[in-house]
Amino acid sequence: MKSVEPIFVTDVYAQLHTELIAFLKSLAPDDWYKPTVAGAWKVRDIVAHLLDSDVRRLSFQRDNAPMVPPDAPINSYRDLVDFLNDLNAVWVKAAQRISPPLLIQMHELTGAQVCELFASLDPFAPALFGVAWAGEEASENWFDVAREYTEKWHHQQQIRDAVGAEPLYERKWLFPVLDTFLRGLPHTYRNTKADEGTRLVFTVTGEAGGDWTLQREGAAWTLYAGCGDNAACKIQLDQDTAWRLLTKGLTRETAATRVTISGQQTLGEPLLGMLAVMA
Repeated sequence: MKSVEPIFVTDVYAQLHTELIAFLKSLAPDDWYKPTVAGAWKVRDIVAHLLDSDVRRLSFQRDNAPMVPPDAPINSYRDLVDFLNDLNAVWVKAAQRISPPLLIQMHELTGAQVCELFASLDPFAPALFGVAWAGEEASENWFDVAREYTEKWHHQQQIRDAVGAEPLYERKWLFPVLDTFLRGLPHTYRNTKADEGTRLVFTVTGEAGGDWTLQREGAAWTLYAGCGDNAACKIQLDQDTAWRLLTKGLTRETAATRVTISGQQTLGEPLLGMLAVMA
């Protein structure tokens, strides 16, 4: 066990952008209209959503444009999710007017500029947005950028699933996603009681996998990298199950058939409801 460290992804984020552009250019015309696991969104809608993320990031962070105010006060996490869902829906509906070739051209422009923006940031300075699904109202840039990397990766993977393309499961791509997602474990377990020093070990199998240990310290849980001894509960799942579960791609019932919990069952069950996306 050792303390978890910041996750630096600016280089691989830029590589993932290049990968996305090449992949989008390889799609057949009918691929753009295939359904995905992202609700009612088709492939073209996910691509439009990714473009919206770039546009917002450049406008609000680089260009200091005023952020869109909510129609109602945001007093809870649910209010924030509803506000973001509405923003997403309005953009995706309007983007139905944009052709796939133009979507690609716009991605090439905005994506490259987002890569430049992220590379210019002090990783330890305050981020524009806190990582809310990890329970943080304020985060450092490295975590905000890592969160954006997970968005870019998992939405591209949803498109790849929809068109039957090979997944990006190599360690260089997927491990940063899983490592970022699991930073949400202490927040997920915030209401789970246990004795001081209780340890839970989470193991993700596969090329991009690893071990993480959650330890009860005082009134909270602390996350460590590695496999702690004398675990009260061990939770194991493969890398495919992990990213799908944490991005709302599996139901709790399906996840329960794909996750192995050894030891105190009640200590493993909160993972089945964990999400590392705003939902």
